[in-house]
Amino acid sequence: MDIILKYFPELTDTQKEQFMALYDLYTDWNSKINVISRKDITNLYEHHVLHSLGIAKVINFKQGTEIMDLGTGGGFPGIPLAIMFPDTQFHLVDSIGKKVKVATEISSAIGLKNVTTRHCRAEEEKRMFDFVVSRAVMPLTDLLKIIRKNIKKEQCNALPNGLICLKGGELQNEVMPVKHQTLIYDLKDYFEEEFFETKKVVYVTINK
Repeated sequence: MDIILKYFPELTDTQKEQFMALYDLYTDWNSKINVISRKDITNLYEHHVLHSLGIAKVINFKQGTEIMDLGTGGGFPGIPLAIMFPDTQFHLVDSIGKKVKVATEISSAIGLKNVTTRHCRAEEEKRMFDFVVSRAVMPLTDLLKIIRKNIKKEQCNALPNGLICLKGGELQNEVMPVKHQTLIYDLKDYFEEEFFETKKVVYVTINK
């Protein structure tokens, strides 16, 4: 938990309590439904929570912003972002029902009022959002094809509406088809831990 406070020292007491509760909740749920690699659960705060919050380093979502977390798994990046931005609405979607159950139960256990969940495939979700966030669920161009229908026209944030995803490694070829509408942020510029050396936030604006 200290690693979260290191980079986000301005948290309210409620946010601190919510972040602190995640370890026991994920450890407990992970023993029943595997949403995080068993050997990685001890790195929950660095590899999952802080990684998710990399998005909060590149955009400060305005009050009332609506976001879909596509392929949320057990709730990443959606749940950490929902704690960080209590006035922003998050809709967590995954095609695997038991993972959605974990995300639903954990967000409920820590009292998040700004989270809804849905068990469905991305193609089935028809609602509109300001942004879609995701953690490396599929190649960028495939993801953009699926979520274009979900992006609202009206803008209310500093960055135009679009896709914000967490990815790692060499992205040059993957980004090439949408290069002119893409910004890449290196997380090593924000977080000093070795884990973030190759991790990036990729933002793609979606022009309607």
